Amino acid sequence: MVHAATTERFSSVFASFDRNADGRISAAELRLCMKAALGEDVSAEDAEALVALADTDGDRLLDEQEFLRLVARPETEEEEERCRGLREAFAMYEVKGEGCITPASLMRMLARLGSEHGIEECRAMIRRFDLNGDGVVCFDEFKVMMDA
Repeated sequence: MVHAATTERFSSVFASFDRNADGRISAAELRLCMKAALGEDVSAEDAEALVALADTDGDRLLDEQEFLRLVARPETEEEEERCRGLREAFAMYEVKGEGCITPASLMRMLARLGSEHGIEECRAMIRRFDLNGDGVVCFDEFKVMMDA
């Protein structure tokens, strides 16, 4: 069974993959977002196979529930523990009260860790995992980044 928290986490990911905001993800949209999020080229055939894997109504598109079945797996105690650890790590980088990592907050935290990066470098790092294009990394995007 997929937890409600998992559903909420992937709703924003689904919205960012749904480039044309039609409530469905095509194989082409899936390819584009996987390239942006993971930096990996996925072949058209592989993207179509992924869509076919979860497409229950046969329209060759993924609605949000089909997408959830494709990407979410039931959370185990181990996964919940990992998620807590990721939240702790995320909290070190995020802007307090904002719930996101900005280029400036990333630059500050990296400096504390002894790694000097300019603001433009930090913006580039943020862009790589900023799935919805808002210029910051939210927790869902942070999880994707940590899994890459």
